Amino acid sequence: MNNQNIIIRIATVSDKVYSKTITDEMASSAAARGTGIATRTPEYIEQKIDEGKAVIALTGQNEWVGFCYIETWGHGEYVANSGLIVAPEYRKSGVAKSIKQKIFNLSREKYPQAKIFGLTTGLAVMKINSDLGYEPVTYSELTQDESFWAGCKSCVNYEILMSKDRKNCMCTAMLYDPKDHYEPQETSEYFHKNEKGFERLLRFKQWKLLRPFMRRDRDNNNGGKPKSLLHFFFH
Repeated sequence: MNNQNIIIRIATVSDKVYSKTITDEMASSAAARGTGIATRTPEYIEQKIDEGKAVIALTGQNEWVGFCYIETWGHGEYVANSGLIVAPEYRKSGVAKSIKQKIFNLSREKYPQAKIFGLTTGLAVMKINSDLGYEPVTYSELTQDESFWAGCKSCVNYEILMSKDRKNCMCTAMLYDPKDHYEPQETSEYFHKNEKGFERLLRFKQWKLLRPFMRRDRDNNNGGKPKSLLHFFFH
């Protein structure tokens, strides 16, 4: 897909017309991947646009391509670039990386002292974050703002998060600290050297965290065959 005709910019009031398209695609993408995602509403997307905290990608014909927004926690001490989503026909084209770069730059401009963090279940997003200078971290290095963790309640993996006392979950935590960080070239090189290890770690993490719930599922099924992962995620 040729990205030369795609415009990536700060979202404006006129872009609110895409809010439902954005939230519908977020929900559809999460269901297809079988991973958790905090629920977003069109009204919430519109609020972020009003605040000047959103980036949108459109074609020259004003067709929606992608979106991402900023959230702040701990009175601006922490910033998250959340809700990254790209229309299916534009995935694997480099658009997601360009959107992340734009929202990262906007975050640094608006909150130059803030720690920027993200949670992801995907290796592709880990790669993009690494290219920007993010490092994998433990959950203890993230904001402890209760309103942030409350946002996880609508995620299908919330029970796993709470069973681990908010110290671990299906997502991998990554952080960019403006006061103490490696250069993007260093974090990118580290990721590329260890990509296979990260991939194995993500698979192991999913198996390790899901196993107790699958065992309980089997026990509740009177010792019969455990229900499928699709049942676990969507029932």
